[in-house]
This record gives sequence, C-alpha cells and structure tokens, in this order.
Amino acid sequence: MQTLARIARVLALLSLSAAADAQPQPADNIPVGIVEQPCPPAVTMPESVVALQTDMFMRPHTLTPEDGSKLTGNAEFRQYLGALRQMGNRDWPALCRFQADNARLKTAETHPQLVYMGDSITENWLLGDAALFNDNHVNRGIGGQTTPQMLLRFRADVVALRPTAVHILAGTNDIAGNTGPSTVDDFKNNLMSMVELAQANNIKVLLGSIPPTATFSWAPAIAPAPRIRELNSWLREYAAEQDLVYIDYYTALAGPAGELRSELGNDGVHPNGDGYVIMRRLLEQALAQ
Repeated sequence: MQTLARIARVLALLSLSAAADAQPQPADNIPVGIVEQPCPPAVTMPESVVALQTDMFMRPHTLTPEDGSKLTGNAEFRQYLGALRQMGNRDWPALCRFQADNARLKTAETHPQLVYMGDSITENWLLGDAALFNDNHVNRGIGGQTTPQMLLRFRADVVALRPTAVHILAGTNDIAGNTGPSTVDDFKNNLMSMVELAQANNIKVLLGSIPPTATFSWAPAIAPAPRIRELNSWLREYAAEQDLVYIDYYTALAGPAGELRSELGNDGVHPNGDGYVIMRRLLEQALAQ
C-alpha cells in the first residue's frame, strides 16, 4: 500500500509541478521587477526521465508499484522536478517555459500550421506521438496548468508565433482545482478570451473536448465525470455558435461511467499510446474539414 500511495504522489507531482522547464537561480541572482531577461537558461527533461515517463504512461499497461519506484528512485527525475517546482513559485503562468523556442521560431520567421495549447494531456502527446510535432505543429502544453495560466501565456505562446490555427485542450486541471477553487463561469471566461484573442489575430480555432476521467489521484475528493460532461456540452455549443472546429475526444475515450477507458490510459487521466492514436485520428479528420 505504501508503494501504491507513492505512485499517487508521483502522479500528483507530475500534474501539479510542471510549471516551467528551467533551472532555478540562486536567490541573490533572481531578477526583480521589469527586466530585459527574466528567465534563467532553459533546461530540457533528462533523457532518463523521458524514457521512464514514456514507459510508464505510453506503454499500455496497468500501473504497478514498480512504475512509481522507478521514477521516485531516479535522481535526475527528483532534480528536474525540484527545478520545476521552484520555478513555479516565481513564474506562475510559466512564461519562461517556451521563451527561447518562441524566439527561435520568430527569428526564423517560421509560422506554424498549428500550435497546441494545453496541459499535461497536450504535453504528454509529445511522448505518445513525437512524430506529430515539429516547427509546423508546435506543442505548447504544460503539465498541471489551468485555463487562467494558459490565458496569460496565450499571446506569447500562440499569437506571437502567427500560426494558421490553434488547438485548445483545457479544463481537466480547472476541475481538479490545481490553482485553487473557481467557478464554471471562470472557466468559460478564460476559454472565450483565448478564442477571442485567436480570432482577433485571424487564427483558426480547434476546440477539443475535455477528455474523460472518473477520479484524480491528487484530488480524490473530487468526482470529475459529471462536471466534465457539463463543460463539454457547453464547449460543443460554444464552438457551434462561434463557428469553431470542435473535436470530440471524450466520446472516443470514455467508458460507461465517464472514466478514461483502462486500455486507453494507464492512470485514469492521461491517454497512453493507444489513446493518442485515437486522438490523432480525430485531429486529422478535423484538419481535413
């Protein structure tokens, strides 16, 4: 039981802590106020951690105590996670996370076909289907994020790249309360603001449904399934009103009780490799419209 609880803690850390991909600086070197460069040098996820997370979340299987032990016992994982947590304290929306890569794309005058804005379900898509992403399909998912955080970085991570379209997949962590309690209207307002920013800049919007889940390991008191159905109903109606492309990931991934089907997700929240195969098929159908 202790090891199973450790897996739950690992999943919670992965969902709540991935706020920025950068190393913390010593306290006396942290910039204060408005400065030319507020971000420390970026650091990529160690290859050992990429391999462990890919095996843990993308290979379809039932999570075991060994999965959690491999992650928590990895020194590079602990160091990387610590850096993310410290950065989250000074960069709440994670504006630093993609600053360097955004600058690279703008300098090269590369305008992507599609930017993916989202949380860990979008970020993990890189693990599940790396071939999908490149300078034409740009992943801007950050694990643990809620819609207020995404809204704050939407101009820098989406609009400034001048893409043809944006794929917005958000809401799971709002329901989980990752950044505190909020209302349904708060979620709607944040989502609508992102859409309006895109529309004002002639960026086509693809709006994904919130994927199914019946439980959060890091917030077990919350029963998310009814709220997910409620918000997805609104997302569908809003997409129709605004002439947006709505992608119904929920129906393809959900079990009868609103859970993520066990064969399509190892932890009940995040799709595994087989889940992302289904998501890519639905995405490609939407892009062909």
